[in-house]
Amino acid sequence: RADLPFDEAVRGTIAGSVTMVPEGLVLLTSIAMAVSVIRLANKRVLVQDMPAVEVLARVDTICVDKTGTLTEPGMTVQEIVLLSDAGELSGAGESSVRDVLGAAGGAEANPNPTLEAIAAACPSPGWPVVASTPFSSARKWSAADLGQHGAWVLGAPEIVGASAPEDVRRRADDLAAGGSRVVLLSRASTMPTPDDPLVGLTPVALIVISQQLRPDAAQTVSYFLDQGVTVKVISGDNAATVGAIAARAGVPGADHPVDARDLPDDPQALAEPISSSNVFGRVTPLQKQQMVAALHLRESTVAMTGDGVNDVLALKKADLGIAMGSGSGATRAVAQLVLLDDKWSVMPSVVAEGRRVLGNIERVSDVFLTKTAYSVVFSVMTGLFAFAFPFLPRHLTLISALTIGIPGFFLALMPNTERFRPGFLRRVLLFAVPSGVICASSALISYTVALRVGEPLANAQAAACVTLFIVAVSVLAMSARPLNAIRLAIVGSMVAMFLAVLFIPFLSRFFALSLAPERYSLVAVVTGFVGAALVWVVGRYVDRWRRPPARA
Repeated sequence: RADLPFDEAVRGTIAGSVTMVPEGLVLLTSIAMAVSVIRLANKRVLVQDMPAVEVLARVDTICVDKTGTLTEPGMTVQEIVLLSDAGELSGAGESSVRDVLGAAGGAEANPNPTLEAIAAACPSPGWPVVASTPFSSARKWSAADLGQHGAWVLGAPEIVGASAPEDVRRRADDLAAGGSRVVLLSRASTMPTPDDPLVGLTPVALIVISQQLRPDAAQTVSYFLDQGVTVKVISGDNAATVGAIAARAGVPGADHPVDARDLPDDPQALAEPISSSNVFGRVTPLQKQQMVAALHLRESTVAMTGDGVNDVLALKKADLGIAMGSGSGATRAVAQLVLLDDKWSVMPSVVAEGRRVLGNIERVSDVFLTKTAYSVVFSVMTGLFAFAFPFLPRHLTLISALTIGIPGFFLALMPNTERFRPGFLRRVLLFAVPSGVICASSALISYTVALRVGEPLANAQAAACVTLFIVAVSVLAMSARPLNAIRLAIVGSMVAMFLAVLFIPFLSRFFALSLAPERYSLVAVVTGFVGAALVWVVGRYVDRWRRPPARA
């Protein structure tokens, strides 16, 4: 329709079609994430799923298990409180509480940390184990039949001591309120089975197990709170114990811990209590999963940390599962991130890395999609009004390299501490579409004016290219904000390269560009600066209303 030679029509078609594709965006996104994986590996964080880095930047709620996360991995028996009048136990010969604990602690092939601590403090007397019921996070107790030495149950005082005298339960609560894990040892009249309720139990001793708060736990919790991330402590321990540890770590609401045995099972009904409270005790593995599901109903992005098998269900349900390196194999297998050194204090730097990736991807998306926007406008206008395409393919290659490709590579890898805000695509489009329209309009004005004053097509195309570069550089500078010395140097070096193309004869001939003292040159420069000013005005205006509303 424009009555152009076939080769010129093909060149215009190629230039318009190829430029619409943001081909480098996928590459730079992959590079940014790959580099973040390497950086996290240097911090002893194993990334098992590369997109997990950007997921962490979006997390607004982090659920942590008390044991192994807020506290040090190891446990120590601090005290054994006898509940009988004598140190010897009736019917157990000369055996003592420590002998029974030693035998019960060694009755399991795969003891949990509590039984490991008991076994370390109380050596096994070598008694034969006739039968045993392994510990279960759902039941909260274990049992062992020691033959002539009797049957014994070891577990949570609230469960094992449900029928015990009030003073026993009160004493257990007082010990738990100090932040220690408390386990009740009771003698059973018959060996209990996992499916039957506990009956015929006689409380014998309370075992107080100390747990050391990690020295960096309070600082890490403070960081998350400062960043607007809600910290929820979900543990199978006594609610008072969990509350005491959480209070020392600075978790809000730790003075009102919730006993999860009183919570509903339905995630819909669970949504309100899980949102209004931050510290939960006596949580079963299934309840942890249900709590994560309830948080999802409130549109929360949830990260879950844990180290035990009882955390697997919740880790799989969470948006991001984080396992401790010393945790169980099942936990490490389902987690997206593994903290190899068990240091929860590394989490702030992991969050910062996720924010760097997302923030920088948004920067480069601004310029890439701006290019797509102005390329679409060029192609549509060329098709509607049937004029020669305003650029040669080499023109758009040069502009793409200097305003998008080369600077985008550096911007994608630079530090970025900006907090994550929801609405990534919305913000990018609100910036890219108006900026792309301004770029296209400015270049088309230069092109049209140059043709109207009698310049040949080659000069008009050169004018459009100069104008587009000036406006596109302003888009680059806008997306690189806040500008510092390094970012200004990147933008300045791109301008210097373009000037070299204009004034070095070899490069000018190769790219079919020049800035001769002719009328089209003045039109190109003036139109370019006017367009650049409009980009800044529109960009600043868009910044005011493209921010998402604050969350309730």
